[in-house]
Amino acid sequence: MSPNAHFSGPRPLIGLPACVKPQGGQDYHTIGDKYVRAVATASEGIPLVVPALGALVDPRALVERLDGLVLTGSPSNVHPSRYGHAPTPEHEPHDEARDATTLPLIEAALEAGLPLFAICRGHQELNVALGGTLHARVHEIEGRQDHRRPQHDELDVQYGKRHAVKLDPSGRLAAIAGSDEIRVNSLHWQAIDGLAPGLSVEGRAPDGTIEAVSVTGATAFTLGVQWHPEYKVLEDPVSTAIFRAFGAAARERMGRYARAAE
Repeated sequence: MSPNAHFSGPRPLIGLPACVKPQGGQDYHTIGDKYVRAVATASEGIPLVVPALGALVDPRALVERLDGLVLTGSPSNVHPSRYGHAPTPEHEPHDEARDATTLPLIEAALEAGLPLFAICRGHQELNVALGGTLHARVHEIEGRQDHRRPQHDELDVQYGKRHAVKLDPSGRLAAIAGSDEIRVNSLHWQAIDGLAPGLSVEGRAPDGTIEAVSVTGATAFTLGVQWHPEYKVLEDPVSTAIFRAFGAAARERMGRYARAAE
């Protein structure tokens, strides 16, 4: 489908959990505009920002009301205690309120077969939720390249294509991308270390870093990527295709549940 094509009919409701940012002695629930805009444009869904209230948000009740879930990137990292590591300054900054919200949401979403798209921190959250571990600083590992955000004032440079990702030719992402190799941006310093049971590797960087995963055997769209396809999503064909595929999965679920309620 062309990036300029539009779907007709009702739009699916897509949840996007927020981060907690302190400011002026108060906490604010925040999310980057590029994520909600990508959902609204490329996925053609209705973005719903989910506050990071931890146990105050019933994940199963929320999942029942959603047609899809997007886990966004963030400056913060998953707290290392969530994957059995002792916290160190290298693991900071943290957002434990987000951890307490997203990790149960991931479990509930997968149980319910809710379409799920996990980006950067979300990709790492997906791995942790299923029992995997993370590297604190990939650029300090011998043989790995520097995956961190380029130190440049222009966003187009920060989010410019940095390296190739070799995709599993038989995987879901290769089918969406229409290729077994793509080029992506790179703005992270943490990454998957121990791959969680139940996840399949969909793509790797040239240095071996796991850049994309899917949930093994899942029937719904369940994809995690380490890069940022939401940035200027409609200007990149692969990014558009991923968000389009996620939106189609969310609409399919919305339609199925609407028919079941009749």
